[in-house]
Amino acid sequence: MSLRSKVVAGLAIFAALLALHGPFLRLPYFWDEAGYYVPAALDFYRHGWLIPHLTLPTGHTPLVMVYLGSIWHVFGYSPIVTRAAMILIAAATVLTTYLLGRSAANREAGLWAAALLALSPLFFAQSSLVFLDLTAALFTALTIYFLLEERFAMLALAASLAVLSKETAVVMLPVIWLFLWFRREERRPRVWAAACLPVVLLIAWAVYYHHATGFWTGNAGYLQYNLYSALTPLHIFRSLLARVGEVFVQGFNWVLTAGALAGIWWAMRQKKGEALPSGGAHMAWFGVGAIETRGKGSMRRTHRKGRDVCATRDRRILWKESISPDFLFLAVGLIIIYILMLSLVGGAILPRYMLPVFPVFFILAAALIGKLPRAIARPVCLIAAICFVGAWYINPPYPFPYEDNLSYADFIRLHQEAARYLESLPGQPVILTAWPATDELKQPFLGYVNHPLRTAAVEDFTPASFENPPRFDVLYLYSRKWNPPHNLLAAFPRFRGFVERFYDYQPAASPALLEERFRLTLLKQFERRGQWVRIYAPDDRAVP
Repeated sequence: MSLRSKVVAGLAIFAALLALHGPFLRLPYFWDEAGYYVPAALDFYRHGWLIPHLTLPTGHTPLVMVYLGSIWHVFGYSPIVTRAAMILIAAATVLTTYLLGRSAANREAGLWAAALLALSPLFFAQSSLVFLDLTAALFTALTIYFLLEERFAMLALAASLAVLSKETAVVMLPVIWLFLWFRREERRPRVWAAACLPVVLLIAWAVYYHHATGFWTGNAGYLQYNLYSALTPLHIFRSLLARVGEVFVQGFNWVLTAGALAGIWWAMRQKKGEALPSGGAHMAWFGVGAIETRGKGSMRRTHRKGRDVCATRDRRILWKESISPDFLFLAVGLIIIYILMLSLVGGAILPRYMLPVFPVFFILAAALIGKLPRAIARPVCLIAAICFVGAWYINPPYPFPYEDNLSYADFIRLHQEAARYLESLPGQPVILTAWPATDELKQPFLGYVNHPLRTAAVEDFTPASFENPPRFDVLYLYSRKWNPPHNLLAAFPRFRGFVERFYDYQPAASPALLEERFRLTLLKQFERRGQWVRIYAPDDRAVP
C-alpha cells in the first residue's frame, strides 16, 4: 500500500468518524477530561508548561497535552477543535489496525478488524474524548507493525511516542525484548538500542518530574490510590476478573471471542489427521507456519511465510488460514502483560485502560474467525458489527462507566441544562455538589457556565459524605453511576450483596432521606435516558 493510498484511506476514515460524531463535537468536556487532561493541555497552550498548574499533577507523560496545545495554537481553543483532533488519532488507529492485520494475517482480516474496532462501543465513545489511552493504542499498534516489518528506527519512534502518550505503555517493552531475545540474529546493538530508547525517555521524564514536584510520578494521593491501595489480594483478584471481561466479554466482545474459539475448533478439526511439518506442530492448529530462528532477515521471512501458508487452499472455505507466528507471539504477550499490569496497579477499574490491546485483539479475533467457512465467518463479523452499533445507545443491565458508550453525551447534556439553570439563580447561592460538577460550575473554559459559580464540595453522594456537609444554599445531586431500571443484579439480592462487598461499592444516599434530613424543596429536575439531575434548596433558603 503506497503512502498516497494510506493518506487517502486515513482521510476517508477521519471523515467518516467525524460525520458519525457530528452531534457530539460541540459538547463540553466530560469527567476526567474536565478534571485533568483539558486543564493540563491548556497550561501547555497558554504557558508552555509540561506539568500542569490548573489541576493537580498526576505524573502522566505529556505528549497528548502537547499535541492538543499545539493544535489549539493553529485552530484556536474550542471543544470542536479538541474533539476533531482526538478523532484524527482514532482514524490513524483504525488505519494502523488494517495495515497490521493485513500484514499479520490477510487483507480481509485486516478490513474486518479495522471496521470492528471503529464500531466497537468503547473505542467509538473514546474516539472524541480527551484521554490518553487512545493515543497509546495508536502508537502501540504502530510499534508492533514496525517490529514485524523490521523497521527498527520507526519502531524506536513509535514505542517512544507510546510511552510519552501514557507511561504505562512501557509495559509492552518486555514482550518486545523477549521476542528479540528468542530471535538470536536480532541481538544487534542497533536493534536493542531502538527497543530500549523508550525506557531512557521515561527515566528522563521521571527525573524532570521529580525535580519539579518532589515525586517520581503522581503525587501523594495519586500514588496512594493507584499503587499502594491497589496492592491487596482482593483488589488484584477483582481487577484481574474485570480486565479479562473488558477485553473478551464486555461491549459484545464476547461475540468475537466465541467466534474466535469456534475458528480454533474448526481449524483443529480440519488439521486432524494431516501430517505436520517438522518443527511446526506446536503452531499448526493456529494455521501458522513453522518458526525459523536463524539467518539474516529471517524475522521478515517468517512473518511473511505465516501469511502465505496454505494460500492455495480452496478460498471458498477459508478467506485464509494463516496468522503470522511472530504477530501471534506479540499479540498474546501484549494482552497478557496488560491484563497482569492493570490487575496490580490502578485504583479505578476503567475499561478504557485496556484500549492499547484492542487493535491486536480485534486482529486476532478476525483472523481466527476467518478459519470458519465463509458462509459462517462473515455473518459472525457482521452480527458483531451490528451489536456494536446497538451498544452505542443501549446500556447494559448492570452498572458501567458512562464513557464506555454514548451515555457520556447524555451526562454532558444533563449537566449543561443544570448549569444553565443554576447560572440563572439570583443572589449567587453556594451550590453543594460533588466533582466533576464542582469544576463544571467553577471553570468557564470547560464550556458549562459563562462565569464561575460559588460551590461547596462533598466527596461523593454516599451517606458518609452528608454526615457533616459544608454550608450550602442549593444542593445539586446527579446520577454518578448507571443504575438501570431493571438491574440484573437486583434480580439476585444475595449475589448483588456479594458484588457490592467484593467491589467495595457504597450506594448513594437516598434523595428522599436527604430531603427529610435537610428539609429540602425540589427546585428543578432533569432526566435523560435513565440519568437524572435534581436541584434542591433548604426550606429556610428557598430560591424563588
